[in-house]
Amino acid sequence: MDEMLDLSLEQQFRQRAFESLVSRMSHEQAQEILVKLHKQMLLQEATYRHLLRHSLSA
Repeated sequence: MDEMLDLSLEQQFRQRAFESLVSRMSHEQAQEILVKLHKQMLLQEATYRHLLRHSLSA
């Protein structure tokens, strides 16, 4: 997948480390972490929306 923004060197390193970790996981472990990651992304999105609404109403 093409990124709209380039990752920093630190982010690239962290991405490669994550890829290595995932490659050693079982299918079930990978599914579990993917579900948790998705929930965290949804919570992050909700937090950003809340902060944006709060900053626009101030």
